[in-house]
Amino acid sequence: MCGIAGFIAPQNEAAIARMVKALAHRGPDGEGTAHLRHGEQAVGWFGHKRLAILDLSDAARQPMSTEDGRFSITYNGEIFNFQEIRRKLELAGEHFATRSDTEVVLKAFRAWGAGCLNELRGMFAFAIWDAQLGRLFVVRDQLGIKPLYYHAGDGQFFFASEIRSLLAGGCVPRRLNAAGILDYLGFGSACDPDTVIDGVMALLPGHYLIWEKGSLRDVEYWEIPNGIQDATASMTEKSRQKALEELRDILWEAIHQRMVSDVPVGVFLSGGLDSSALVAMLSATSNAPLRTFSIVFREFDHNEAEYSQAVAARFGTHHHELVLSQRDALAALPDAIRAMDQPTVDGINTYIVSREAHCAGVKVALTGLGGDEVFGGYSSFKTVPRIERFMHSWNRLPKLVRDSLAASIARLMPDSERNHKLGALLQPNGHEVHPYTLSRMLFVPGRIDQLFRGSAKPAIENQVLANRLRTAAQFDSVNHVSYLELRNYLANTLLRDADCMSMAHGVEVRVPFIDHKLVEFLFTFPGALKVGDRLAKHLLVGATRGLLPDMITKRRKQGFTLPFEHWLKDEMRLEIQGAFSSNEGPLADLVDVKVMRNVWQEFLDGRTSWTRPWALYVLHRWCEVNL
Repeated sequence: MCGIAGFIAPQNEAAIARMVKALAHRGPDGEGTAHLRHGEQAVGWFGHKRLAILDLSDAARQPMSTEDGRFSITYNGEIFNFQEIRRKLELAGEHFATRSDTEVVLKAFRAWGAGCLNELRGMFAFAIWDAQLGRLFVVRDQLGIKPLYYHAGDGQFFFASEIRSLLAGGCVPRRLNAAGILDYLGFGSACDPDTVIDGVMALLPGHYLIWEKGSLRDVEYWEIPNGIQDATASMTEKSRQKALEELRDILWEAIHQRMVSDVPVGVFLSGGLDSSALVAMLSATSNAPLRTFSIVFREFDHNEAEYSQAVAARFGTHHHELVLSQRDALAALPDAIRAMDQPTVDGINTYIVSREAHCAGVKVALTGLGGDEVFGGYSSFKTVPRIERFMHSWNRLPKLVRDSLAASIARLMPDSERNHKLGALLQPNGHEVHPYTLSRMLFVPGRIDQLFRGSAKPAIENQVLANRLRTAAQFDSVNHVSYLELRNYLANTLLRDADCMSMAHGVEVRVPFIDHKLVEFLFTFPGALKVGDRLAKHLLVGATRGLLPDMITKRRKQGFTLPFEHWLKDEMRLEIQGAFSSNEGPLADLVDVKVMRNVWQEFLDGRTSWTRPWALYVLHRWCEVNL
């Protein structure tokens, strides 16, 4: 796992040096640069910061080139089936000088071109330069686990693992992007391909770019498939059991592949079903105790210590438990916000648990991220289809009837964010919002109108909502929610936070539940088999049958979050309040600071959730640090 950067542009070596330096936290084990040529002409640079996980020797350093110098790569990621791919290449006559997956990726590309992506099982973002053709190939993994940002214009192309690297290179000005800020107000993160910086784009998951002769082409090479759900729905009990056994095998393989490492590996254990399942399945075949890491709190209603301790004890892990106080969290805030590559409403917990893993000497950690999205763990899997059915009937009513009923309901409803969302559905006032996007919204459209001061708002808003609802295939209602959760909340918040917050401490986070082969298989199950009145995530429970105690498999889902509801009214109060005291700053042209202060007061009065003032606080502080 590493940080990568590069450009095809006339900038000098100083520019790539600045870009690489900005990625120093991602790669404490080495760095390198390479001058790119097309024939005799120098055309650009590759840069790399290394976090050594596989083949720790200098032979595996990057950028790396083929023996003839035609192909060069700078690569961030891990290919968990690289040994299998290497054997295929060796049978075809290829020779290897290292034990690294980097060399396997490079030579797989030389052998198969973009077709090599069909072989790769892992998480990755890399760039390959073809010196003979003068062609740049840039790619991001199927689910967007690893980030890749770029800027293209005036016949030049820049890319990097983090936006801060592009800013350091001087290719784009430090100017906010209105679409990214509007998206952040709506959802607590910017949605790919937009970012919060004007001129910087995020490469979409499952896409690659080809830059050649000043032109850029974007190609989708993988998409979440619409499986054969009708056939699965008509399965007999015997055939369903067979499918469950196949699921168990794929899940087992995905988890154990992610233990491939030449450095110590740990597991982030929250005490929930997903991380507990990881510990259970890994412990079943491990010869040595796993190293597990948990954050717990003194606040009882947020404390999952009972569950994480029970799992650690059952499987005999070497358990690290950090009791996090609000004073500790407050002290960590400045560094955690500096670690954010883009502002986010989430992520502080990952920053802190990754710091604990780093202090314990662990460079790789598995996490249960993605389990809720693929196994149907969120409440949205039940509520969104219900709302869709209701809205289908509602929209069949004459408009005059709908308007009259909506107005009557609005007068009777108490003033709350939940009821504001209901009002936005029943009486959209020009804001046509899908039930899924509304379920994930931080601020409802009417409140965003008050907060956002940017011009061309309607056009930007339509673009933002279209990005959130991109769907290629047709799914049943439950699988559609799964698709949207994977492409939105997971990709734009959870995975992005996991990457930047863990890499701030030189820790690589691996996410076996979104192995793309596992995701493909799970989308062959109809929604009716994923979500029902039985156990939550019963497909996962069935795949791990006999391994976990009932206190884990039958417990009510509790989302992992820090106790900000308490903390923001206690020791963090002055810090949050101070951020809203000024009417000036880089954010003031796009967001009304007076309305931000109103949101803070609403929280203190008990009229809104902590997430809303917290999101505005993070956005404000992030802009202060980065602009």
